[in-house]
This record gives sequence, structure tokens and C-alpha cells, in this order.
Amino acid sequence: MKVSIITVAYNAGATIRDTIESVLSQDYPDIEHIIIDGASKDNTAEIVRSYGERIAQYVSEPDRGMYDGMNKGIKLATGDVVAILNADDIYIDSTVISTIVQHFEQHQVDSVFGDLVYVKNDNPDKIVRYYSSASFHPGKFAYGWMPAHPTFVVRRWAFDRYGDFKTDYKIAADYELLIRFLAIHKLSYHYIPQVLVKMRTGGASTANLSSNWILNREIVRGCLENGIQTNMTKVLSKYFVKVFQLVARPA
Repeated sequence: MKVSIITVAYNAGATIRDTIESVLSQDYPDIEHIIIDGASKDNTAEIVRSYGERIAQYVSEPDRGMYDGMNKGIKLATGDVVAILNADDIYIDSTVISTIVQHFEQHQVDSVFGDLVYVKNDNPDKIVRYYSSASFHPGKFAYGWMPAHPTFVVRRWAFDRYGDFKTDYKIAADYELLIRFLAIHKLSYHYIPQVLVKMRTGGASTANLSSNWILNREIVRGCLENGIQTNMTKVLSKYFVKVFQLVARPA
């Protein structure tokens, strides 16, 4: 099974080396790493090019945001399954991809996902929140819950069959895509009960109150566009649970 890992970057010089090294450290042999750079103005291109042929494909050109970049990467992917690992995220250890492939082969599913930890932007060893995907089921989309998207890996044919990321979403196109894949088209999935990804805080969905408001409005929109009845009150109820994630820790 060939695994395509897509990394979207823009002015990611401070973090992208960690992302690349976490992919190169994987003990699974059949990986292609595709990096889509939105024409960064810092040293992102210099860092990526320093890895030479160890990066399967590198594109640097203006785009219409991160979801446009993800779609470009998906179109270039040749793997059996596709993972998205953003330029400020890293895999928890060197066995993540081999574990993912093992679960695909053992359970014969269309997609897999696991848990992630949010870490401090300047110290990826410092955990600030634990996100468990264990209790996910499609009925939770109406309440603002989805599997941890950076851990979500799916058969490549799903994008051809059911579409890619909608670029008119600012923050929650991943949420809308997971609704489409898991709730509407009912792709089969398997939960891997372990942390797979470290995600730095300060990204588009966690930056500030304004971005959180945009995120939640887009979650409501994504649900309604796909026939899932919800409202802002339902979606905001997730924050009662998130308080406990601040003290929870992976086993």
C-alpha cells in the first residue's frame, strides 16, 4: 500500500523542517511526500529544496488558500491512501504510517483516524490539550464533533468519487468534507486508539475568538448543506466537553 502525505505550507520556515523530518523518520517504506507551498516569502522554499529527491513533489505558486493547496496535492497524489499533515504538525513517532497501513489492511476499511495532542507552538513536547476521536460517530457532526482531521487517512478514490475540499470555506472545509465522506456517503472507518499527530496551537481554527466564530458558523453551514439539522446552540455545546480535554492526557 502506497501512502501519499500532503503538506500545505505558507511562510512555514519556522516549523516545516520538523514536519518533513517526521515524515522522513517513518519506518514504512512506501511513502510519497507532496508539499504545496503558496509562494512563501520566507525561507520555506529553501528548506524544502534542501531535501532534494526525498520530497516526492514540491510545488510553489500562489493559491487561493490552504484548501486550494490541499486539492492541488490530492490531484498530484499517486498513493492508495491520502493523509494531510500540515506544515506545523508532526507525527508522534516513527511508527505512525506503518500502524495506519496495518489497520487499513487488517480491517479492510475506507478510512482510519486516531487521536492527537495539541502542543505549544514553541515547544512540541509540551502538551496543552488531548483530542480523542474514540467516541466519534456520524451523529456527532450536528454537535460540532469530528474525528481529529490531521489523523484522518482515506482511500484516494474517495476524492475522485465524492469531491475534494470546498475552497469557499475559510476554516471548516475539512469538517464539511468529513461530513460528506462519513455521514452522507457512509465510507467505512476504523478508529486507531492511540495518539498519531502532534498539532501546534495557533493554527487557523485555534488562533483567536474571531476565527472560532468563523469556524462554528462554517460547521453549521457544512451540516445544513449536507442535510444534517443543527444550530449554533448545538455546535457550541462541544465546549463543555473541551474543558475536560485540557486536563485529560493520553494513556
